[in-house]
Amino acid sequence: MQISAAPLIYILIFVAVIMLVEGVYLTAFGKSISLNNRMSRRLALLEKTQDRAAVLEQLRKEMSQHMNARGIPLYAILANKAQKANIAFTPRALIGIMAGLSVFSFIGLTVGTEAAAPVRAIVAVVMGVGGVYVWVNNKAKKRMALMEEQLPDAVELMVRSLRVGHPFSSAIAAVAKEIGDPLGTEFGVIADEASYGRDVAESLKAFAERMDSQDLRFLAVAVTIQQTSGGNLAEILEGLAKVIRARFKLFRRVKAITAEAKWSGMFLSAFPIGALIMINVIQPHYYDDVKQTAAFIPAALIVGAFLVVNVVFMKIMVNIKV
Repeated sequence: MQISAAPLIYILIFVAVIMLVEGVYLTAFGKSISLNNRMSRRLALLEKTQDRAAVLEQLRKEMSQHMNARGIPLYAILANKAQKANIAFTPRALIGIMAGLSVFSFIGLTVGTEAAAPVRAIVAVVMGVGGVYVWVNNKAKKRMALMEEQLPDAVELMVRSLRVGHPFSSAIAAVAKEIGDPLGTEFGVIADEASYGRDVAESLKAFAERMDSQDLRFLAVAVTIQQTSGGNLAEILEGLAKVIRARFKLFRRVKAITAEAKWSGMFLSAFPIGALIMINVIQPHYYDDVKQTAAFIPAALIVGAFLVVNVVFMKIMVNIKV
């Protein structure tokens, strides 16, 4: 029995592409860019440069650069995810990384496989662009999930700060110091903007729209209403913290209840692809007798279309809206 390692080489190269992106990211911006770091990135930059205005300018640029670059051809599909992930790479740098990783993939495919040059080129581009997209998407999901988890604690910290007599801007500054990233840096930017004269409610609203978060919209609306109509902001935020925490618990409960269905959908979607890969590894000449027939390519395209439809419908079935 002849065994082919080509499919495994494709998978290893794609994994290497994702790991290279992460490695370059951490090398370029340091450990402070990681969400697992205990100190927020803003505080790390302030400790390093001691220039509050320069740090604010850099962070604001990073927070808006991707949405401002949606006019770049084909970049719009990545801009929204990169914005939520707050990727520090500039759009042009990210496009350059895609090109560099495509070249890396092409070299790896040339060394490890015997595919034709046009096939290697197409697969290399797909790996370079797809690897960056998968990396950015994972970053965005992780950042948004951590932000949703941190927000109730941040609001409760603001409530305690307001009740001891601190102004709202000082309460936001306290969140920036006590809460880690991503909220630590985000609220630090809002506090810095407030010290330079920008309205806090306006900054919160811009933050909520940039992250497309309903809970952050609730916070921005609550602050705006208190500013225009008056009232006890501490009590308003205390009630909001309870609502946000209850929503968070509900979402986690729904996620736990639907976990089995989601994993079943993922397995059923991945199984045909996994089976195809194993067939090509264990018996690379399995399809040789039918490759030259006129029906092979149409049949392969139809099967591929059915696989795509299967993935789409599985995702729709397990995507529970609350």
